[in-house]
Amino acid sequence: MTELERWKETSGGRTALLIEGARRVGKSFLAEEFAKEHYRSYILIDFAIAGDEVKELFVSYLNDLDTLFLLLSNIYHTRLYRRESLIIFDEVAEFPRARTAVKYLVKDGRYDYLETGSLLSIKKNVRNILLPSEERPVQMFPMDFEEYLWATGNDMMMDLIRVCYEKKRPMGQAMHRKAMDALRQYMIVGGMPQAVAAYLETKDFEETDRVKRDILALYRGDIRKHAEGAELKAEALFDELPSQLQKHDRKFRITALGEGARTREYEDAIFWLKDSMMVNFAFNATEPTVGLKMSTDHSTMKCYMGDTGLLISHAFDENGLVTNDLYQKLLLNKLEVNTGMIVENLVAQMLTASGHKLYFYARSSADAAERMEVDFLLAKDKISSRHNISPIEVKSSKRYTMTSLNKFRMKYHEQVNIPYVLHEADLKEEGGILYLPLYMTPLL
Repeated sequence: MTELERWKETSGGRTALLIEGARRVGKSFLAEEFAKEHYRSYILIDFAIAGDEVKELFVSYLNDLDTLFLLLSNIYHTRLYRRESLIIFDEVAEFPRARTAVKYLVKDGRYDYLETGSLLSIKKNVRNILLPSEERPVQMFPMDFEEYLWATGNDMMMDLIRVCYEKKRPMGQAMHRKAMDALRQYMIVGGMPQAVAAYLETKDFEETDRVKRDILALYRGDIRKHAEGAELKAEALFDELPSQLQKHDRKFRITALGEGARTREYEDAIFWLKDSMMVNFAFNATEPTVGLKMSTDHSTMKCYMGDTGLLISHAFDENGLVTNDLYQKLLLNKLEVNTGMIVENLVAQMLTASGHKLYFYARSSADAAERMEVDFLLAKDKISSRHNISPIEVKSSKRYTMTSLNKFRMKYHEQVNIPYVLHEADLKEEGGILYLPLYMTPLL
């Protein structure tokens, strides 16, 4: 909402705002709430259900905007006011020609325009259309931890977490336990608004799980419908994701999808899933220096679910439903499985929602001193001549070693900024490493 308000204040009608995100993250809801709060009137055109009479307007009347707006006002029974009305193109990927029309509508300047959609950049939705330079994109993700706290009625906890992070001060035993309990709840419910609403209404994990399974079914339907030529491979990647995250190093091995499978054969499927925002990809940065993107090895990757709550429903589906008993064990941290994949996925989700691209460092070598794996790498906001990269290790258990992180610090001591360990305990500084509780991840 803050991003939308900033756009309205600064744009002055010179750009249209495009909200892109995975299905069911709340794009349409946000757009309409924004319209209700900030405009005298609005029209919402849902291109997923709009009839031909509406779509035809954007083909026949772009050279006669007076008539176009008069017809829209009559069809939607809404009066439009110059510089006080918003027109929303909802699910604009269903009618790409409307995106081309944005160029002419913005130039006209009478009203503001907001577009929403998923799968906006896949080939079939940009084929044969001119994408307007007047479009300002903003990405929307599942609810982050702070938003989840707000949803549960806790408006102050993140303020305390932020103060402790900035002052490098422990939360203290009682507040740390409360924050970790809230984070575990967020981890298993997830940040999909429908799932959060279901949990808050019923306090029933099984009912919440049903909602999440409906979303997963929708995602699979999108893959089959929209991943032209890559449907089978994209679905295979999607279904294999939990078992690949269970591996010790979390790296996705394409060979698991079939004998002789090669990364280049799955490139279209990988790009499709990346564009869908159902999945967050992390790539190996072979040189941990400024410009991590320039040293990326795209053949070595990790695949994380965009929402960790969905991952749990995706992973523990032997009986078609994750039971309350299993959810309670996850909540109490007493599940007898490797929870490392869930915690690392949660960190990837929180980093992505904070605007970070995901990179990790992996080096295999016959020399044990050169062999190391670091979960994530973050570059500083303000680049200097040295010490620009922070290595991050994620620890899901109370007992752990620091072998790879220490090797990395020795090998790249000129490049290393602040080394972080994200763990279940409270904040501490020790041996040149800053240990942060997992719930401080969004503040990095």
